[in-house]
Parts: sequence; C-alpha cells; structure tokens
Amino acid sequence: MYLLDANTLIRANAQYYPIARIPQFWDWLILQGRAGVAKIPNEIADEITVGRDAVSTWLKEKDARDAMRLDESADVLLVRRVVSEGYAPNLNDAEFAKIGRDPFLIAYAMAGDGRTVVTNENRAPAKQRHNRKVPDVCETMGVRWLTAFGFYEEADFRI
Repeated sequence: MYLLDANTLIRANAQYYPIARIPQFWDWLILQGRAGVAKIPNEIADEITVGRDAVSTWLKEKDARDAMRLDESADVLLVRRVVSEGYAPNLNDAEFAKIGRDPFLIAYAMAGDGRTVVTNENRAPAKQRHNRKVPDVCETMGVRWLTAFGFYEEADFRI
C-alpha cells in the first residue's frame, strides 16, 4: 500500500495534473484508493481538507473521501517512536509544531507490511531535529519511500 503525503496531491494539482484539466488522474487515484493500493492517513487528509483549494474540495467529495482515507487509527507508540528516533527525543513545542503530522504518515507505514510512503519532499540528511525531511526520517525508521513519480510508475498510472 502506498501512503500519500499531502504534498503529492497539492503538487500534482498545481504542477502536473490539475483537477479541472486532467480529471482522469484524480479518477485513477480514487480507483487506487478503492482497491486499497493508495491511501491517505486521516491526519494527513485533515491537513488537506482544512484548505479551500481544488484538492481540498476533491478530498471532501464523497467518492474521494471514502476511497482515499485510510480506515485505521494511529498507533500512538509508533508515532512516539518516529518522533523520538526519527526527529529527536526532546522536541520543544515549537519544534513539535514544525514537524506537523509527518510522524503519523511514517508510523502508519511502519504499522503494516509492504507499505510505502509517497512524498515530494527532497532528502536533506544534514538537517537535524524538527528540520528533518520525510525521506530522511523514513530511512532512519526503515520505511520504504518513493517520490510521486516513482509511485505513478510503480502503480502504472496511464492516461
């Protein structure tokens, strides 16, 4: 299963597959969600749906919401482990706010076999603590990750 980071949807709409111009891509995502191939953890989906853009509207629609949202609750112990081992064990409030909900995304990937995080963040291994990027934390935690285009290729997206 591929777990999508918010930036994969936001960037797809903004740069590659605008919802209004290439609805086939978004229909394909819904099919992947229904098949259990690609999902968005609720914490990540909630970050998206607070907005008022096309991606937010799309994810609020019943078909997308029902197909894309991961029907699981986060394992709090895994989230804590991601924060302490992937970022830092003693983050202050400002640092914790900066990492946002990324630890949930990675914890969900750790919670099931064969799960892959899909993100458009770039590796930045020199960064420390709250500045760590999703790919670097995934590697620290032993979680497989791909870029959005890696996901499109593996999941065989075609128009």
